[in-house]
Amino acid sequence: MEAGKRKQKIKWSKLYSFSCFHPKTGDDDSVRQPGFCRVVHCNEPQLHKIKPYKYPNNYVSTTKYNFITFLPKALFEQFRRVANLYFLLAAAFSLTSLAPFNPASLIAPLVFVLGISMLKEAMEDWRRFLQDIKVNSRKVKIHVGNGLFMDKSWKEVSVGDIVKVNKNEYFPSDLLLLCSSYADGVCYVETMNLDGETNLKLKTSLEVTFGLDEDEEFTKFKAKIRCEDPNSNLYTFVGNLEFEEGGQKYPLSPTQILLRDSKLRNTDFVYGVVIYSGEDTKAVRNSTKSSPSKRSQIETRLDYVIYILFFMLILISLISSIGSTLFLNSESENWWYLVLREENVDPSFNPSNLEWSFCLQFVRALILYGYLIPISLYVSIEVVKVLQAMVINKDLKMFDEKTNKGVEARTSNLNEQLGQVEMILSDKTGTLTCNQMEFRKCSIEGISYGGEINEVDLAASRRMNIEVERYRFSMDGTGTGTDLDDSTETSLVEMFEFSVAEKANILEKNKSVSESNIKGFNFRDDRLLDKMWIYRSNVYDLVMFFRVMSLCHTGIIPLEEEENNNKKLNRYEAESPEEVAFLIAAQEFGFQFCKRTQSVMVLKEIDPTTGSEVMREYELLNLLEFNSSRKRMSVIVRNADGDIFLLCKGADNVIFDRLGDKGRIYQQATMMHLSNYAEDGLRTMVFAYRKIEALEYESWNIMFTKAKATIGPEREELLEETSELIEKDLFLLGAVAVEDKLQKGVPECIDKLAQAGIKIWLLTGDKKETAVNVG
Repeated sequence: MEAGKRKQKIKWSKLYSFSCFHPKTGDDDSVRQPGFCRVVHCNEPQLHKIKPYKYPNNYVSTTKYNFITFLPKALFEQFRRVANLYFLLAAAFSLTSLAPFNPASLIAPLVFVLGISMLKEAMEDWRRFLQDIKVNSRKVKIHVGNGLFMDKSWKEVSVGDIVKVNKNEYFPSDLLLLCSSYADGVCYVETMNLDGETNLKLKTSLEVTFGLDEDEEFTKFKAKIRCEDPNSNLYTFVGNLEFEEGGQKYPLSPTQILLRDSKLRNTDFVYGVVIYSGEDTKAVRNSTKSSPSKRSQIETRLDYVIYILFFMLILISLISSIGSTLFLNSESENWWYLVLREENVDPSFNPSNLEWSFCLQFVRALILYGYLIPISLYVSIEVVKVLQAMVINKDLKMFDEKTNKGVEARTSNLNEQLGQVEMILSDKTGTLTCNQMEFRKCSIEGISYGGEINEVDLAASRRMNIEVERYRFSMDGTGTGTDLDDSTETSLVEMFEFSVAEKANILEKNKSVSESNIKGFNFRDDRLLDKMWIYRSNVYDLVMFFRVMSLCHTGIIPLEEEENNNKKLNRYEAESPEEVAFLIAAQEFGFQFCKRTQSVMVLKEIDPTTGSEVMREYELLNLLEFNSSRKRMSVIVRNADGDIFLLCKGADNVIFDRLGDKGRIYQQATMMHLSNYAEDGLRTMVFAYRKIEALEYESWNIMFTKAKATIGPEREELLEETSELIEKDLFLLGAVAVEDKLQKGVPECIDKLAQAGIKIWLLTGDKKETAVNVG
């Protein structure tokens, strides 16, 4: 138990710095617990040049060596190889009188081999050095005073600087977002360099900094940030922003943080203040201090081969020295004609001191038979590796025409392991799939809508020789629901009992139809399209389903699209392509998302009583974000009548656990439809809602605001507990299913890898049935 506690303390000390032990200043610092002691003076970088607020500069190096450390480090790397150690020892002995040949014959090859290997290391590190120069010399606009922004290199950025980053530029350090080109202070960020995700992340600034949207506004801007110390966690941030005038504190969260090496997308510009720079940034803390020393399996096995050869060398030397000693002992008295004066006797052939003669003969044999160990073995492999790296860099089949870039082998140490891969661990979304979602099916009020045959259906029928799912309604929408008489059901079953060839024809026909549809929407069911849903029973639940689809998201409309609200179709941007697919689907069903700010969302809805379109505003009260532990997302909105609703979407097991007793009316039918959708290889999500009384919301919002303003390691836990208090007694509306198609050539690639004997493990967050059928 004590050992476990000790490990936790050690881990904590690695994660956080000990800046809390710095001398206290006269400021009234409210943040004084370990790990949460950083103070940043906005727009006053000169204050961070002296202690206790002195922070590292923004220069970042990824090189393994420098001019001082190159020789010792490179020599250490070379003498990690067993053969080089042996030849160093042999070269040392060759300088003595025991050497049977000229010392240059041993020293020269050793120096040549070491020189070639060290030259190769130096060239690779020089390329890393040039890449560092390129990155550190990137330009960014920095506020220099009086509302004037000047272009400076990244390495000149300091903590507290106000920087302006334009569209498609990378962030030079970790920034606090102050405002953007959007009126509500939102921006989109691509974090592919950090976590490999191609989805854009939505970032929002605090409402109090919206007005800082021009250069001149920063002339007198002053504020103070108190936040957590530098750490490597990309997805957490705790802190407060405090203005000097008034001293009011505003809680900060990860949604306001722009990380180094992420890219600004779909936003003209943003302003931000530097919180972490250089080695303190989260991106650098997640990387190694310098390029690590890597040794391939072949090189490691070569060491064992050298060990065997060395033991053989010792054995041969022992046999030679023992034989020489025995011969010297038995025959030396017959060598009367070789007897010399005692002072001229060779110690290696001294009959009066056989033990010393044995030792000297053994050492001489080690040197003489040393060529049993090939000194050129490692350097030959090094030359081959360099040539392989050159071939890899020039490989046209690995050239990407879209980005006009080819593959770049930054180190050649592990080339040979490319042909030794036995297992591949891969995620699915964005790697095997296109990460472009299409809305395919939905279940509302226990009734399933949509239902074309897709590739997964066809592949399953070929593999298992079974019928495609027997749909409960016709493709033309002639079905009337889930309850059919025997004759109708029999005719529908017969309609879909096709041969594999006929199924393939249907699939091709569906493809041709979907290609003419809107991108992201591949749904065919006349019962919901063209306003036909307003004639169905229990329209209220249908309306709430579409409102969850059109309000519970993080999407926005690009600035150029937002200027024309009368457009029939809008183009959306969101963190997840699933949300884009939901917004497009809601638009097709008559609930067009038109505008959002940090406090208001606007929809163009179809009024089911009149069938006409009306504009409605919803006040956005709270956003409970999605994460991997919650597996759900919720928004709390207030409509024009003052009614407050919690709209929630998430994984089926999470939502079902939070349903109220009166909210499980459609649960059984929805569960059956979810199973069918998963078997079709579709990604599923469940929708639910709850109406909240005003008094209950006010008391809950006080606790939620207090939890958001908390600074410390308990903040996330408090937010989770507070969210649990409001996300309960939900009413189930239904489920949706979207398709993420495989990228071109993925099945053929997996087939060839399997034929090569390579095992493939796929990591996915989908339901088990979805993963099995996609596989």
